[in-house]
Amino acid sequence: MISYPDALALLLGEADALDGERVGIDAAPGRFLARDIISPASLPGFDNAAMDGYAVRAPGETIPAESTYAVAAMHAAGDDTYDYPDAEACEIATGARMPVGFDTVVPVERTERQGDRVRFLADERRAQNVRHAGSDIEVGDVALLAGRRVDPAAIMLLAALGIDRFDVVRRPRVAIVNTGSELNAGGPLPLAGIHDSNGPFLASSLARWGVEAIGRTRVADHGDAFHVAIRDALASHADLIVTTGAVSAGRFDFVPAALASLGAHELFHKVAIRPGKPLLVARFKNGPLVIALPGNPIAVAVGYRFFVAPVLRAMAGLPPERPLRVRLEAPSVVREGMQHFGLGEISRDEEGLAVARMTPSQAAYRIQPYTRANTWLSASDAYTASVDAWPLDPVDAP
Repeated sequence: MISYPDALALLLGEADALDGERVGIDAAPGRFLARDIISPASLPGFDNAAMDGYAVRAPGETIPAESTYAVAAMHAAGDDTYDYPDAEACEIATGARMPVGFDTVVPVERTERQGDRVRFLADERRAQNVRHAGSDIEVGDVALLAGRRVDPAAIMLLAALGIDRFDVVRRPRVAIVNTGSELNAGGPLPLAGIHDSNGPFLASSLARWGVEAIGRTRVADHGDAFHVAIRDALASHADLIVTTGAVSAGRFDFVPAALASLGAHELFHKVAIRPGKPLLVARFKNGPLVIALPGNPIAVAVGYRFFVAPVLRAMAGLPPERPLRVRLEAPSVVREGMQHFGLGEISRDEEGLAVARMTPSQAAYRIQPYTRANTWLSASDAYTASVDAWPLDPVDAP
């Protein structure tokens, strides 16, 4: 039985970064940048007013209270007038370009206007309330790094820079195959039937990675449906196939033999982890990786979080995650020689330090504790007072 670190290293050694492709900005959310984005412009692109008021040329470091200026014009955002050479002051709107030579904006609420003259009610500092060109980002700067997920903040910056097409990592093509004669879709259940929760869970989890889903199939524990589903995935040029169930050593655990009969080369079978020990990883020659997970819901969640997600990170060109080491509120005893993954909750102690506690009532078949957790915790020591904490959703991991 292989250790978790060795299994993960072997798995990631088979996970190559995918090629890039150019997409429009509207098709980019959720994707990963294939290369650095270099800013083609400065932001702001010109000096502009930070608030509504009056633009003036300050005579020194301070404009004294009771100073008065003749107002020559109203200068609004988008106005392309470049210069007011003979003006003492001009009314200016937030975001409007600062006219040539004007260096200070006095807020409108600190002024009094009478006709074409304005009086300042307090001392004002030179160069105040001006947003300077390039103060956000300079032309030629690295705006976003390769591997960055294109989230709303990234979209905002790209749009502001006028970048409407750029290179992202190709979406991985992923197939899901859920095994189990007892599995049913929603609705009334037959005797001894259960609703399929693993398929929807995996589909939802993978969607956050922006994968191209090429099929989600539910197959019985007999017949050739599993073989057909795998052949369909191969024909669809899958990058990754994820299966659930039928991977242990019982009479109906047919997945290892079926994958071998289809030509997959087994990389490892059974990992020293809890839950999820029966997990199997195989590879088709010049074809996809297969990660075959056990069928219990939390074993599937562990397999997704600590095997599938690292592969998707590698395909996106991202480095491995680094966990946060935290103190465990109540030290726990775990079986030595096994990597234990559990659900937990992180809070802060009296000194503001992170402290974790295990979510109560955990078991491989119990789903509700998963909904109450905010972190994954892992440990391998027989008696442990501190654990590694991982973000609950790996898409949000740094």
